[in-house]
Amino acid sequence: MTATYTIYALSSGAGRSGVAVIRISGPSVATLLGEFTGTLPAPRDFALRSIRDPSSGEVLDKGIAVWLPAPRSFTGEDCAELHLHGSPAVVSAVLDALGTFAGVRPAEAGEFTRRAFLNGKMDLVEVEGLADLLEARTANQRRQAFRQMSGLASGIIEAWRRQLLLIRADIEAAVDFADEPGVAEEAAAGIDARISLLLAEISAAVEASAVAEVVRDGVRVVLAGRPNTGKSSLLNAMARRDAAIVSDVPGTTRDSIEVSLDIHGVPVVLTDTAGLRTEASDAVEEEGIRRSLQRISEADIVIWIWSPDVEGSADPIDHVPDIIVRCKSDLSSGLSRNECSDTGLSISTRTGEGIPLFIEHLSALLRRRYGVVESSVLVSARQVSAARSSIRFLNDALKTPSGHLELKAEEIQRVSDEISRLTGRIGVEEWLGTIFSRFCIGK
Repeated sequence: MTATYTIYALSSGAGRSGVAVIRISGPSVATLLGEFTGTLPAPRDFALRSIRDPSSGEVLDKGIAVWLPAPRSFTGEDCAELHLHGSPAVVSAVLDALGTFAGVRPAEAGEFTRRAFLNGKMDLVEVEGLADLLEARTANQRRQAFRQMSGLASGIIEAWRRQLLLIRADIEAAVDFADEPGVAEEAAAGIDARISLLLAEISAAVEASAVAEVVRDGVRVVLAGRPNTGKSSLLNAMARRDAAIVSDVPGTTRDSIEVSLDIHGVPVVLTDTAGLRTEASDAVEEEGIRRSLQRISEADIVIWIWSPDVEGSADPIDHVPDIIVRCKSDLSSGLSRNECSDTGLSISTRTGEGIPLFIEHLSALLRRRYGVVESSVLVSARQVSAARSSIRFLNDALKTPSGHLELKAEEIQRVSDEISRLTGRIGVEEWLGTIFSRFCIGK
């Protein structure tokens, strides 16, 4: 791709900082860098320079200039970076000066990465991985995103594509000998075995994508129980702030309250729900109960909270929770048995007793279910959709009679097209705007 405009943007965070980085990419970079620094630095060297306003000659700052000629740059174009002191006044002055040149404009959101994709420096899976890495909040999200961005997943997808090319070539070869008795049947049997192996690989990747999607978006953990059992207090204790209103009045929580947490590297969306009971006090509480049941049905993990001062609260309603917790352990129990003795989870949000053990128990469950992300190849809905279409076409290829190898070849070609769309080789224009809109300016 040959860019018409040279683009620029602040790539580091806005506001006052120790260092600010301005990124420039496009055909006029060498000229611009010379105008601002006087002499063009050696490629890929960090050169200390006075940064001057080309119009007035005023020294705007003293910083580092980096010259990255094409094609060995992030975008594949001529690029440069100016590492400045992070004063808003310095950054503003340099950006204003850049904007005075003809054919030079501020970059749009994700435009640097888009140019990298169009110039073949990244494929679409790597682009999505970079977008996820920029948004990663936990260690598992970081690992999963880095796997995508670094090309590990793309390597597996490319291996699928190569297998399809070989299968298609073997089908074409078999067609050439279709008139010889038994040749087509024997060739088709071997081809079907290879199709079946590829089908198993892609199907396993789709199955693993369910865990990857949860890690990407956050594990939905719901606190459920009867009114006034301590759900909101537990949410506040885990969030370490007063996110939910706590009161002795039953039914205080009328709507679901969510907080995002990082529990030992696993992203969690923790939800406090309205207390469940058979008879609501009013229409608002009734709606809150309905929403609670919906959140429970959508949850990845349900934690049932009960307390000894709420009669009948130890028995879960309409579902089997993943964890049962006795709250208010500082109160004496009026119950004849400890319904949660099998888990040993008993806590007090007032004294803090048992909360570290409860979080460790929850963390162990999260690690068992969602802690392994290294094997995830597909992580986005777009990727999974293309893989599911590939599975459908592979099954159609297996159903095609051996006497119709040309039809089997057409199905394999359809699979190849879907796999190529995964990495952005063909037919992904409708996805580009959506994907690159997730990026910030300067990336």
